[in-house]
Amino acid sequence: MRRIRLTTAGESHGPGLTAILQGLPAGLEVDTDFIQRELARRQHGFGRGRRMQIEQDQVDIRGGVRGGTTLGSPIGLWIPNRDFDNWRGVMDPGELDADKTEQRRLRSPRPGHADLAGGLKYLRRDLRDILERASARESVARVASGAFAKLLLAELGIEIRSGVRSLGPIGAERPTPTWEEVLALDDDSPLRAIHCDLEDQMVALVEQMKEEGDTLGGAVTVIAHGVPAGLGSHVHWDEKLDGLLTQAVMSVPAVKAVEIGSALAAAGGPGSEAHDPIERNDKGEWHRPTNRAGGLEGGVTNGADVVVTAYKKPISTLRKGMPSVDLDTLESRLSQYERSDVTALPAAGVIAEAMVALVLADALLEKVGGDSMAEVHEHFEATRAQQRIWPSS
Repeated sequence: MRRIRLTTAGESHGPGLTAILQGLPAGLEVDTDFIQRELARRQHGFGRGRRMQIEQDQVDIRGGVRGGTTLGSPIGLWIPNRDFDNWRGVMDPGELDADKTEQRRLRSPRPGHADLAGGLKYLRRDLRDILERASARESVARVASGAFAKLLLAELGIEIRSGVRSLGPIGAERPTPTWEEVLALDDDSPLRAIHCDLEDQMVALVEQMKEEGDTLGGAVTVIAHGVPAGLGSHVHWDEKLDGLLTQAVMSVPAVKAVEIGSALAAAGGPGSEAHDPIERNDKGEWHRPTNRAGGLEGGVTNGADVVVTAYKKPISTLRKGMPSVDLDTLESRLSQYERSDVTALPAAGVIAEAMVALVLADALLEKVGGDSMAEVHEHFEATRAQQRIWPSS
C-alpha cells in the first residue's frame, strides 16, 4: 500500500483546483515561498499561450499544516483560477447560462486530445465536459503537491532538477544528460534548454510554428540526485520503482513515452555497452563510472542518479485545425480551436519533476517508515549506516 496518495479535482476554467495529499509525516517544515516558486516555474517558457498571462497561481493551504509545519494529516490545497471570471455562466458548478454554454460548446473533437475518446466513454455531447478535466491546467495541483514531496526529499539530501533535452528535431541526437549538465542550465532561459547552444534554434522554431498555426513536442529529462540505494523492490511487479516512475511521468499531459537512463541507446547495442561496471573504493563506497541504467536495476535504486526522460508529443490543439467531424451534423469539418500553447516543454519538465518527487518520497517512506520527521531522519540514517558496512555486517 502506498504511503503518499494524491487526489486532485477541478476543471481548467472552473473556480479552481483542489489537491488532497496524504501520507507526509508530521514535523516537515513547509516553505511556502518555495511552493510558489515551483508554481511560477510551471508557468514559464517561450511558446506559452495567453492563459499564462491571466493566471498568477497562488496556493492556499487549507488543512494538514499548522504554524508552518505538517501535522501528519491530509494536506488540503486550493489554487483559484483567475480565468473563471471570464467563464461564469459556462463553468459554474450550479446553474448555467444556456446561450453562453452553447457558444462555448465543443462539438468538433481535436485529433490527439481526449475529446472524442472521453465523449464516447462518458456519453457527453458537449465535449467541454471532457476537455476541461483533460486540460493540462490540472497539473498546477500536482506541482503544488510535488513541492511538498521535494521539501521532504531535500531534508534527506535528495535534489530533483529537469531541463528540455530536445524540441522537435533540435537536440534529438544529443546523449542522455548528466546531473552536472542539468544543474548548470539557466532556469530563467526561454526554454530551459539543457544544451544552451541550441536554445536560439529552438526559439526560432517555436516562432515558425506559431506563425504556421502548428505545435511542437520534444523531450525533457528529470534527474534526482542523492537518491540512496534500496528504494523500490524486485519482488513484485507493482513495486518495481522504474515501473512506478514510468507510470507517473507518463501521466503528464501529452507524454507518450518514458525512458529510464540511456535505454534507447542501450537497446541498439551490445550488453557490454549497455550496463554500468561496478566499483568499490577504499572508503567502502559503491561506485559506477557510468550511469546507463539511470540509477535503477531490477526495479531498485542502486545509488546513482535517477534519470527519467519524458517524450512529449506536439500539443493537440492546433490553431490551423485538423480534419474532424461535427457531432451535430456528422459531417467533416476542421477541429475547433481552444486557446493553447505552441509548446509547453519547460512546464512539462516541472510537472515531471513533481511526479518523480511524489514517487520517490513514497518509496523512501515505504523503505524507512516513520510518522514524524524525527523518526524518518533516524531510520534513514540507520539504513545508510547499514549499507555502508555491508556486506561485512
